[in-house]
Amino acid sequence: MEKAGLYYHIPFCRSKCPYCDFYSVKYDGAEAEKYISLLIEENKKYHGAFDTVYLGGGTPSCLEPELITKLLSSAKEHFDIDKNSEITVECNPSKELSRDFESYARAGVNRISLGMQSARKEERYALGRTAGKAELTAAVNAAKASGISNISLDLMLGTPRQSLDSLDESFEFIDKMQVTHISAYMLKIEEGTKFYELKNRLALPDEDAVCEMYLKTINALKALGFEQYEISNFSKPGFESRHNLKYWTLAEYLGIGKSAHSLWKGRRFYYDENMNLIDDGQGATDEERIMLGLRLNKGVEKALLKKSPAPYIAAGLMKETETRVSLTPQGMLVSNTIISELI
Repeated sequence: MEKAGLYYHIPFCRSKCPYCDFYSVKYDGAEAEKYISLLIEENKKYHGAFDTVYLGGGTPSCLEPELITKLLSSAKEHFDIDKNSEITVECNPSKELSRDFESYARAGVNRISLGMQSARKEERYALGRTAGKAELTAAVNAAKASGISNISLDLMLGTPRQSLDSLDESFEFIDKMQVTHISAYMLKIEEGTKFYELKNRLALPDEDAVCEMYLKTINALKALGFEQYEISNFSKPGFESRHNLKYWTLAEYLGIGKSAHSLWKGRRFYYDENMNLIDDGQGATDEERIMLGLRLNKGVEKALLKKSPAPYIAAGLMKETETRVSLTPQGMLVSNTIISELI
């Protein structure tokens, strides 16, 4: 039986990025200690076997590394955590991370996700990110020095001051860093963010340019040895995010912490910002299987679909094998429209 994924939401950040709509609060050392103790207490409400653990946020790395160790130790004591688990921590390279990575490695962390967004200074500053290439390079090297070589970088597309040509600087940096995974997201202006307030004043590339950036990213990363396996995710062979694949394949996962979501024992539920549990109905429905499965390069079984994908195949937006259907890169650009038509 497939083991589940375990997710902890760490909501603390040193400052709020202007594009971010994830739940987060300003970092406070005493509050962070109390919060980790709360998560450890929450562990006791569940039992399960897991082979991925993911600490996301927020910015988990703004916590003292001892708190990360304390949380992972609790998880290992209380749950059945497979000895070959993928254990990931999201990190912001604006902090000097050598001591943190050494501590993480001792605690069993074997994968790091770094917020790069762009290797180009002015693009990072426009996104509210203060660390530059030097800090990013230091973070990647520090992770490798600690023995953590499975490293993912975030790349954002369609951001202020970005152009098709300026993307090359990020691809060159990715190649130089010799990392194993890239998550490449198109910027969405979400309500409740600083960017939403400024949306009419932001120097954003137009929609056609963003589409070109996405297609260029697929081709450039492929040339660097990264295979696309999901709309926004690319990996060297064998380095797909095992944890995130659980979300898209509707494997079980348990999320603990403020705003953390779960698919657990056939039900969806989540914690609100006051740590109340909210039931979110039945999970793993056929509709979800289509919606999430079509995000993956391998697509879904044709038999799952209630409507014919033939018009999208004819338009070059989908492709098919004898038993499966999936989106092409052009189809991924309009995935929400196609998926809503097919479910």
